[in-house]
Amino acid sequence: MNLENLNRRSFLKKTNTVVLGTALAASSLNLYANSAPKKIKIGLVGCGGRGTGAASQALRADANVVITAVADIFQDQVDLCLDSLRQISNDQVKVDSKNIFLGFLGFQKLMNTDVDVVLLCSPPNFRPDHLEEAVKKGKHIFCEKPVAVDIPNLKRVFESVKIAKEKNLCLVSGFCFRYATPNREIFQRIKQGDIGDIQSVSTFRFGGELSHKERQSGWSDLEYQLRNWFYFQRYSGDLIVEQAIHSVDMMSWALGDIVPKTIIATGGRQSRELDKFGNVYDHMSIEFDYGNGLKAFHSCRQQNGTDSRNSVDVIGKNGRANLNIPSNFEIYGDKAWKFTGRNNNMYQTQHDELFAAIRDKKVINDGPHLANSTLLAIWSRTAAYTGKAITYDQIMQSTEVLGPTSLEYDWKMQADNRGIPQPGKTPFV
Repeated sequence: MNLENLNRRSFLKKTNTVVLGTALAASSLNLYANSAPKKIKIGLVGCGGRGTGAASQALRADANVVITAVADIFQDQVDLCLDSLRQISNDQVKVDSKNIFLGFLGFQKLMNTDVDVVLLCSPPNFRPDHLEEAVKKGKHIFCEKPVAVDIPNLKRVFESVKIAKEKNLCLVSGFCFRYATPNREIFQRIKQGDIGDIQSVSTFRFGGELSHKERQSGWSDLEYQLRNWFYFQRYSGDLIVEQAIHSVDMMSWALGDIVPKTIIATGGRQSRELDKFGNVYDHMSIEFDYGNGLKAFHSCRQQNGTDSRNSVDVIGKNGRANLNIPSNFEIYGDKAWKFTGRNNNMYQTQHDELFAAIRDKKVINDGPHLANSTLLAIWSRTAAYTGKAITYDQIMQSTEVLGPTSLEYDWKMQADNRGIPQPGKTPFV
């Protein structure tokens, strides 16, 4: 299924979980040969903080999982990751030196091992390559968000999502807020009509700067950037694509994952030091126009010394829903309701459900909304950078590629040298 031929609303009208008939993913056939649970072998691609976290949650999800292979471009990150994981459960970390794969193509070598599940936690620009290879090799997948940083590579992702479905592969996304118990309860109530027809949605993601690693002696420009990839367009896609996409995803969830007609946005860089924090913005504000008067809005910032906020407000004809994460989840109106239950660890729940699905011969497929919300974020960034109102048809024709593929990377290549975008001057490509 090619994105150029997709209807704006068609591809997401699918269920996310289906029970398999006689067909099973080839990579998981060996898990059910006997009544005793079989070991599920895991490969980790990307050994930074998020990769280490995802792997630790995978270890806790199933007593019979074992990590057997890892891949990263930095040896020190591999060492820190494996040390942390062994402290959690040494018996579940069985990574021989021959199964530590370094370099930009290490992911391919890892996929050629006998792992059943891969955790894709590299910087976002590499994920289209990694997802494509994982699907090709028939692996079950946990894939962090976002799944691309530009439209040409996102189109590859849509094709991978399609093939994953055909192969009955599990694909759990890093959109962790969809796995939070209070979020699931309040969004289910919205879906069943407790606030009536939705009139508008607004979301906020305000916070401070992300972590930064000071340049060390011997680092090239490329290594410095890859160790601080949050701050460079080539690797992160900017703050709306890398972090605030969570809010965009919750907005889309509330609206049934439909796609807007037009997006207009603004943004800029007010607080970040020009010679330190790469070429990304530190704030954006976006309007999503869905037609027939339905609009949604998002604002985000990463500025130290400012107040934090992570919220979703859904205004309906008969009431409103407020998510003030993580403290309040409430519906006001004719069908008033407030979450009073116990919250869960949403990161852990992602992996609990992934490995339970594999054991139970089910498929979880988060691929459609993983790709869709990535589209909305890239679209928003493009509108903010250019200062233009951009339609769905226009964004799907974008040919802009922010950087090379994994196959084209080497340590002698030029680092990201894009300037900070200027609305009205930065062209739409």
